[in-house]
Amino acid sequence: MKQLSLKKQTIMYAFGNYSRIIMTLFLNAILARILNADDYGIVAVITVFSTLFVTLSDVGVGPAIVQIKDLKMKEVEDIYSITVYLACALSVFFMILSVPISRFYNDGIYVPIGILLSVSIFFNISNMVPNGILNKEKKFVFIALRNILVCVASSVIAIMLALDGWGVYALVFQNIISAMLTYAVNYVAVKIKLSKKIEFDGIKKIAKFSGFQFAFNLVCYISRNLDNLLTGKYLSAGELGFYNKAYTLMLYPVNNLTGVFMPVLHPVLSDFQKEPLVIYNKFKKIARACMLVGSIVFATCYLGSREMIQIVLGSGWEKTAICFRWMSIAMVPQMMNSCVGAIYQSIGNTKLLFYNSCINVLISVLAILLGVFYFKSIIGLSICISIAYFFHFIAAHYMLMKFGFHVSFLRFLLELKKEIFILLTMALSCVLYGDSGNVNVFALINKVIYLMIIYGVMVLITREFRFILEIVKGKKNEKLD
Repeated sequence: MKQLSLKKQTIMYAFGNYSRIIMTLFLNAILARILNADDYGIVAVITVFSTLFVTLSDVGVGPAIVQIKDLKMKEVEDIYSITVYLACALSVFFMILSVPISRFYNDGIYVPIGILLSVSIFFNISNMVPNGILNKEKKFVFIALRNILVCVASSVIAIMLALDGWGVYALVFQNIISAMLTYAVNYVAVKIKLSKKIEFDGIKKIAKFSGFQFAFNLVCYISRNLDNLLTGKYLSAGELGFYNKAYTLMLYPVNNLTGVFMPVLHPVLSDFQKEPLVIYNKFKKIARACMLVGSIVFATCYLGSREMIQIVLGSGWEKTAICFRWMSIAMVPQMMNSCVGAIYQSIGNTKLLFYNSCINVLISVLAILLGVFYFKSIIGLSICISIAYFFHFIAAHYMLMKFGFHVSFLRFLLELKKEIFILLTMALSCVLYGDSGNVNVFALINKVIYLMIIYGVMVLITREFRFILEIVKGKKNEKLD
């Protein structure tokens, strides 16, 4: 059986990815000490709308280019040309939309910000096809290096603007420069051209796959952004700034731990789309790894939330620390859920992915409505969102097992019984810890040592250290039968 090169691809991508994470945290820590929660809240609101336009234009093009193996270059160029023309139209429409947005939020600042962000919309949409090509060609090291370059350049410029008193516009230009630089690097690497005469053969080839992918992206947009929309409208921009910062920081360990292998997961596993057992066996190992890593990460973030926020953002972000603590509870199911989409794509079942996303969006909407209108606070909203992600985990994995792999969901959970036991033990350890109330680096170090000792003991008792060593060292000539 053909060998799966996922481990090799992951290692190649990991170094660049984590270098970017460290730099991003450092640069954002500087920005957070210059700007305030209102600035972040305003950008969070307008970004919700700009993301909608990118979502509407993304009819699953990127994943479809990876999944459909017989696309010709001319067909890819036709698809690219269509996305560029669509980008032009949507960016102009977004400029016009900025006026009703400003009226809805009773703040004229959204008009100039919307006009500026229309530039980033154009480049983000135009980036879809080049990104798909790079993923299909498995150029993951190049992608990681590109991300580092873009992150550093855009963040440094934003810091310079913030120090010069540009306020919220520093964050706006950070988004614009990031999108423009990404497109410039992609264009040089891919060298894709606009078609003089557009034909629709390529669109027809990807239609079935990309159609449900687009529907999935759209409903995910609703579930991921409704909280920002309602918080900015019915609470305040400042409250949204605190909440959005906590949510963003919560996603750092979620996205950047699973993000080591997520970009390579679909491109690599799509080669086995006709061998679901291979994909299932690999997914079990990914799930075990996510739970093992997530257990210690969640516990550290929960117990050390105040110290982490103080170190990263400085003083004045206490509400963010409370939200971050509650959101950290959902880190493990979030990490697990983040892998599921790529698995649905790899088995070629974006229809099932869409159905699952419909269930998840209903759960999220209910949680957000409860948080905003019943609890009327960002703390209550954070708790509701965390609970929602546990229900997402159940729905996503039940459907994937039953209808995707045709195996029992209970069987899948039993294969993770050791990891679940470790997770519950770490959660209990957090509850039993007696916090002294001091918020400093030494308090964080003490908490980390306490958690590492418990985690180490649990890994030894369950003998999961063998699996951890297997991940670190790898197995030569490992087959995925």
